[in-house]
Amino acid sequence: MEEKPILGIIGGSGFYNFPGLQNIQTVEVDTPYGKPSAPIVIGALHGRRVAFLARHGLGHTLMPTEVNYRANIYALKALGAQFVVGVSACGSLRHDFIPGHMVVPDQLVDFTRGRTSSFFGDGLVAHVGVADPLCKELSALLVTAADQSQANVHKGGLFITIEGPRFSTRAESNLFRAWGISIIGMTACPEAFLAREAELSYAILAHITDYDVWHVTEAPVSVEMVIRTLSENTQKASETLSNLVKLLPERADCSCTHALADAIISDRAHIPPEALQKLGLLVEKYLPS
Repeated sequence: MEEKPILGIIGGSGFYNFPGLQNIQTVEVDTPYGKPSAPIVIGALHGRRVAFLARHGLGHTLMPTEVNYRANIYALKALGAQFVVGVSACGSLRHDFIPGHMVVPDQLVDFTRGRTSSFFGDGLVAHVGVADPLCKELSALLVTAADQSQANVHKGGLFITIEGPRFSTRAESNLFRAWGISIIGMTACPEAFLAREAELSYAILAHITDYDVWHVTEAPVSVEMVIRTLSENTQKASETLSNLVKLLPERADCSCTHALADAIISDRAHIPPEALQKLGLLVEKYLPS
């Protein structure tokens, strides 16, 4: 394969391909956690390699709960990506966060149930720090890139992930608003936490499609509403990511890229060989033979 991609893009609802890529190749990646959601498309943009992965599969066939988040993140890590942006459709829980706007959130609340949220286990234990779960450096570059595309972008915001696939009840929506949450979606977690375990610089580009169900003067969220607004948002999201490619440094060198340095608690002598083999891509520099 040609040089490694600098950036991995995980496209969410309505964002199933990334226009502008040249010299495209499609890569099938096998991981210890199974196959990613879809084949990964790698191409050149502004002289740099970019990898694109459709989170919900080709044709949007995977529910948020069914997405193989571990395989997706592992595959991008294995291909050599250093930066990853998760593109997510979301609902607004604030009057000033308007459908059509974009948000680069800085905090997450995980309200999912039963998703596998870690690579670790089976004899190899690590406790990764996620006080600030999204990369500050990459998020700042993403905001700059959105400004360059003349998008209406909000810097910072609290993003809650619900299990789905249903939308919220009105009581839930109002509860989340009372908690001070800004936007709501179904896929940011555990994707962000897995990216941290994989020591990837990860940020979210969330584009607002609706007001969830709390807004009394707006229609409750529906699939038709989401799709209509998604089509309007896609161009700005693509422009933002294209601008980001030009802004990225030659390599990621932030705290995210050293997240496991003090996180592994298991004694190497007691870790099963199969666990070391499975997690070698992530831990080999900290647990040498």
